[in-house]
Amino acid sequence: MRVRVATTALGITAALLALPACSTDTTANQPPSTTRAGTPSDRAQEKAVLSSAALESRLLNSSDLGSGYLPKPERPAPHDDVTVLGCPALNELGGDAAAGGTLGFPRTAKASFTYGNSSSEITEELYSDSAKKLSDGVTRIYGALTGCPTYRVVSGGTPIDVASQKMPAPRALGDEQWSQLLTFTTGGQSTVVKQTAIRDGRLLVIVSGSPALVDRHLTLALAKATAAN
Repeated sequence: MRVRVATTALGITAALLALPACSTDTTANQPPSTTRAGTPSDRAQEKAVLSSAALESRLLNSSDLGSGYLPKPERPAPHDDVTVLGCPALNELGGDAAAGGTLGFPRTAKASFTYGNSSSEITEELYSDSAKKLSDGVTRIYGALTGCPTYRVVSGGTPIDVASQKMPAPRALGDEQWSQLLTFTTGGQSTVVKQTAIRDGRLLVIVSGSPALVDRHLTLALAKATAAN
């Protein structure tokens, strides 16, 4: 059985995450949080905001990733009602925010890949806006998650238990960094997804998916996304 759940607020994990039938990964129930290595700088404000078309050209592709990676077709957004239980801070953001609406950034591009014959996946998302809007938006949603180490999401009548764990953020990359593990459990089956966000000026890079793949390709994703800056 594969269960898909909308996990994103602000569009950070814009893809819907699949729970593999045989996954047994677990994480400790520790609060997620953000790591801020800086604030929007004068240098960042001088950089141009990029269009969605420009962002598209900066995404990683199969050639960048190497052998074994295949593009994953984009799936239509689900229309099931999504309810968050046990996390008032997320509820206060509203349904639009939880679906990537009011807090979403209009200039965006995204690519997803599967790896080999396994259930491993990796998704890259790029956003561009003013440094302040990017910083405030991402900080707001991670701040909401800070107070909710565990909560439940009900999507289309299916309950999914979610646990968050703070991870060390790569301070040497970009101007601000956020990182966490998200564990999704339903029907006794669990999967772990790592999510790392890097803001570099007016560009936000989000890499999420199987933890090993995120760690392997994060620096490459940021380098390609910022190469022309």
